[in-house]
Amino acid sequence: QLQLVESGGDLVQPGGTLRLSCVASGIILGDYVVSWFRQAPGKEREAVSCISTSGGSIAYADSVKGRFTISKDNARNMVYMQMDSLKAEDTARYYCAATDQSRLCTIWPPWERFTYNSWGLGTQVTVSS
Repeated sequence: QLQLVESGGDLVQPGGTLRLSCVASGIILGDYVVSWFRQAPGKEREAVSCISTSGGSIAYADSVKGRFTISKDNARNMVYMQMDSLKAEDTARYYCAATDQSRLCTIWPPWERFTYNSWGLGTQVTVSS
């Protein structure tokens, strides 16, 4: 059974840090591109970051570039996202998703629009003082 489970969300003050984790079961993450998405109440889902099957190709949304870092441990079947310098506008539920549509986080077709086969249930990140 394919399953992705996110963890690491929390309430944090502006400027703080969090590390989100995504663990997979039923699939080998080394065979999948994995991306993080987020969705805040009343807003559309936003693609945040992407990491390729090998981990060598990475992409970020402009809104998080320079503050978030995605990484992958294929041996542990896990993907992480280090979130630094958090802002109130980063408040959202964060989801990891996996796709075998590509092996890279491509600009074209846009990785944000890949068909993602598997999704987790999400973890809540709240940035507030």
